[in-house]
Amino acid sequence: MKQHTVIDSPYGPLTLVADDGVLCGLYMVGQRHRPPEETFGERDDTPFGEVTDQLKAYFEGELKEFTLELRMSGTSFQRSVWDQLRRIPYGETRSYGELAEALGNAGASRAVGLANGKNPIGIIVPCHRVVGANGSLTGYGGGLDRKQRLLDFESGTALF
Repeated sequence: MKQHTVIDSPYGPLTLVADDGVLCGLYMVGQRHRPPEETFGERDDTPFGEVTDQLKAYFEGELKEFTLELRMSGTSFQRSVWDQLRRIPYGETRSYGELAEALGNAGASRAVGLANGKNPIGIIVPCHRVVGANGSLTGYGGGLDRKQRLLDFESGTALF
């Protein structure tokens, strides 16, 4: 059974979705690949206490690594990419090619990019930490402006 809530963040409202009490979605307003609202279940803040606590600590600069149980639905390849995303340390970036190499398939950078774009739990599964081979900002479901702000925040250069 799915439930959802909406919380405020420095990046705009975030919709949190849980399936049987386990986080399965974190979506930004206007996010590409955001599922239809009717799939989020009833509004209920109950299952989100630990999630909101950790997000608050992250936004206050006190938390560098999330320790939440997640339920991520996708193909085995997508889940392997999302697992690699969780291994990128706070404040660091990796290129799509580096992630493909870490998965043992150096030629799969485009497939990695597609899987990265379908990440259902933004911020917590840090798809914003993936950049182009030359360090340029490329693709982000939440928008390049948010991606830049998240990277600036984690590097300590944010101005908000």
